[in-house]
Amino acid sequence: MKRGQLIGILIAGGAGLLAFILMRSIVSAPAAPTQVAVPVNATEVLVARRSIPLGEVTKPTDFRWQTWPSEAVTPSFITQASGDEGMRMVTDAIARAPLLEGEPVTSQKLIKPGQGGVLAAILPSGMRAISTKIKEETAAGRLILPNDRVDVIVTRRERNPSGQDEAVSDTLFNNVRVLAIGQSIGAKEGAKSSEGSANTATLELTPHQAELLARANAMGEISLALRSVADGDPKGKGPTAAMNDQRGSTVRVLRYGVPSRAYGVN
Repeated sequence: MKRGQLIGILIAGGAGLLAFILMRSIVSAPAAPTQVAVPVNATEVLVARRSIPLGEVTKPTDFRWQTWPSEAVTPSFITQASGDEGMRMVTDAIARAPLLEGEPVTSQKLIKPGQGGVLAAILPSGMRAISTKIKEETAAGRLILPNDRVDVIVTRRERNPSGQDEAVSDTLFNNVRVLAIGQSIGAKEGAKSSEGSANTATLELTPHQAELLARANAMGEISLALRSVADGDPKGKGPTAAMNDQRGSTVRVLRYGVPSRAYGVN
């Protein structure tokens, strides 16, 4: 074999080997990325395994332990450091506020039997729960649900100066929260109306307003006017007297020049 031919064979073989190496590097899979575990300061907290509605009695299977960043844990959370005591705190308790799935559990959202009723637990400090009779035509066609807000109207019979009886209506209170319809303190998921058998509505009022409502129930018929969600209660002032008068603590309504019954306001 001549020297030139040998050199050509060597050059062709080297080029083929180089092409093979390059092709292999192209089609070969990329190396798996290296995962570096970064230690995180975390703890185990008790969370709701499912959504728990207001007033439901809980059981151990309703909760689970979940890793939570330590800096986000507040003293109200139930941590695994409490041991079996933490699970005992939430077993056979009553939800005094709705719990969402995955939400950390706090002692403020649960109450044990014997520590007071659910309604008393959800009632704000200083407020009173008082019930009034309702029916379809006096409760917005039974479309009022717990936690809705209403205006309270009293309708009574009065005798006018000509000696004839006539119906008179006055708004007693505005922006009153409905605590319960019948014995239901929470609207069921997907519910569009209250139970057809419910004949009472429990309202959240101040002590003085509760007295006025009891008096109005004896005077005539109470109607509830449903308020729009858009009205809301942004400042948290709660119910207000509709016939408010800055000059005194009572308002006397004049009809045909004759003073009618006086209503107290807060």
